[in-house]
Amino acid sequence: MLTRLTGGQVFDPAQNVNGTIQDIWFRDGVMSCAPDNSQLPDVDYDVSGKIVMAGAVDIHSHIAGGNVNTARLLLPEQHRNLMARKLHHPFSTAHWSTTEIGYRYAQMGYTTVVEPAILPANALDAHLQMADIPIIDTAGLAILGNDDFLLRLLRAKAGQNQINDYVAWTLHATKCLGLKVINAGGAHAFKANVRSFDLDDIVPDYGISSRHILQTLQRAACDIQLPHPVHVHCNNLGIPNNVDTAVATMEAAQGLPMHLAHIQFYGYGSEGSRGFSSAAAKLIDGFNKHRNITMDVGQVLFGQTVTISGDVIAQYSRRHDATPKKWIVWDAECQGSGGVVPYRYQEKSFVNSLQWLIGLEIFLLANDPWRLFFTTDHPNGAPFTRYPQLIRLLMDYEFRLEWLTQLHPEAVAMSLLKDLKKEFSLYAIAIMTRTAAAQMLGLKDRGHLKAGAIADIAVYSPQADKEAMFSHADLVFKNGELVVKNGEVQTRRHGTTQTIQAHFEPQIERDVQAYYDQFYNLKLHNFQVEDVSFKQSDNERFVSHACGKPYESS
Repeated sequence: MLTRLTGGQVFDPAQNVNGTIQDIWFRDGVMSCAPDNSQLPDVDYDVSGKIVMAGAVDIHSHIAGGNVNTARLLLPEQHRNLMARKLHHPFSTAHWSTTEIGYRYAQMGYTTVVEPAILPANALDAHLQMADIPIIDTAGLAILGNDDFLLRLLRAKAGQNQINDYVAWTLHATKCLGLKVINAGGAHAFKANVRSFDLDDIVPDYGISSRHILQTLQRAACDIQLPHPVHVHCNNLGIPNNVDTAVATMEAAQGLPMHLAHIQFYGYGSEGSRGFSSAAAKLIDGFNKHRNITMDVGQVLFGQTVTISGDVIAQYSRRHDATPKKWIVWDAECQGSGGVVPYRYQEKSFVNSLQWLIGLEIFLLANDPWRLFFTTDHPNGAPFTRYPQLIRLLMDYEFRLEWLTQLHPEAVAMSLLKDLKKEFSLYAIAIMTRTAAAQMLGLKDRGHLKAGAIADIAVYSPQADKEAMFSHADLVFKNGELVVKNGEVQTRRHGTTQTIQAHFEPQIERDVQAYYDQFYNLKLHNFQVEDVSFKQSDNERFVSHACGKPYESS
């Protein structure tokens, strides 16, 4: 079926299209050029005066896995089903259900979301949860850097090729798109009662540093040619003066590609009478110097949320700040640890105000939207449903000034924000949330409106209030199917999960099985994710992408 969107104002950075009024065509779920033979469309949508972009891509949002389910169990008051269920949609009206995740993302114009922390031993459960999220496509990043098998290899001075094979096999077994490292070695250090762990600290019993683990895994990602750089949660999350850790991690990358996650939580200095200050300018200086580095912000927004992380050291240290006063920290035997700590960010809190300010300073000080990405580290900084408010904060200087009057005055006095009058354009928003995000993940088939891309399209009515504008799209198409109209979901469809094809030598699978036979008496297939478990009526669950360099923007 041939479909046309007529007369829209198009923002497509992949083609350098910045607000040009033009028609958009797609056929059978795939973007196409205008027909040469004056063929009329089967379906025509008049979107004159409206804004047209590709479907948005969220590179870092915790939407599935053990920690997500644990958070639901810990905070039933946040998601009790108080309304009648929709027919055939179990728990569809429960807060933070899989249904709500898919619907709310789609209503905002998002069509692809990455779960950035899948524990290999828990990969099947994470994929089953993602398969239950309607409409949107998903992908996962597999966590390595704290598992016993890898650390044993490093302790034994295994060759880089064997490490590469283990990384590639892990991605194959977990059906993930890329590699995540969380406070490398920190979970095992925690088991030895270590409560702080820096980049050059040594993991007890293994004799290797966090830096060595990180650099070895980064080299593996580069050797395998994973399109998405190694995705790094640095050491020393959330503590004063950890900007030095972030800059040291940039330097540790040695010019190779590396992505630093939720960098707002590493933008902290130690100046002032409270020993806590903004170091956003110092962070951005390092970012500008190291062109091989990409980052996402992890913006804090005020209100109730819950923090979930595989960084057990950070979560354990924050247990006394839990709001409400309940928390869970767990210590897994073979592959790492994690924690769930509910938290409420408050406008009148000096620390929370400064966190809010630091995130916006990072956004506004950075000059390259192709390397800085739009996240709240859902749900750690704020729920993803607050993205429209963040967009307005970036696009509206006066709106930022209004917020400053509500914050802790000492924090405001220490901040650069009142002097940062920059306002993001729709084109810059399209770069960060569409084209650059897909490009950095290596997903060549989305994030743009070129012929051959999947027909993921979002249409908005322009409004002065950008929060209102981006809260509910007028039209959203997923693979060419109309899924949202006038802000309301029209159909519940299956999404797919994006994975990577990475080559590995078969010997590594035998090595891993021997390890499990010796220590756990478990068969390897118990942990491997197979497509046969996810048969869907309309398509296969997993879509595989080749390794190699991602496409370049035109």
